[in-house]
Amino acid sequence: MPRQRDELGGQAGAGAAARFERVRRDHAQELAEDYTEMVLELAGADAAPVRPADLARSLGVSHVTVLRALGRLARDGFILRDRERAVLLSADGHRLGEAARARHRLVVAFLVSLGVPEAVAVVDAEGLEHHVSPVTLERMAAHLDRA
Repeated sequence: MPRQRDELGGQAGAGAAARFERVRRDHAQELAEDYTEMVLELAGADAAPVRPADLARSLGVSHVTVLRALGRLARDGFILRDRERAVLLSADGHRLGEAARARHRLVVAFLVSLGVPEAVAVVDAEGLEHHVSPVTLERMAAHLDRA
């Protein structure tokens, strides 16, 4: 009996593995974006170090969850830790956080332009900003430029 093929033409299960790998990678990127964006927000204009406890409170997660995430972010070169274990963004972390913040603002503005109440748009954008393609973001920006 021939083996089943998935919708991508591969053997059944092979395509699923690739999709799940992409989802895991996307979630890791989403975490990095959320954390670097929040560090930017908490650090303010003077780029002050941010305490893990402040991140936990702001993100609504446990201190242990923050420490695990910070370990991954440090390993990936997005953050630095000072002597008091506070968080500082590396140059790469700063770029990632700024890009996430810009995407978030664009998605919020787009949703508001469609008539979505701003409070709802802010919440909805939190999920959408990580999962829209660059093409979609370009079209959103073009729509706002025309409006």
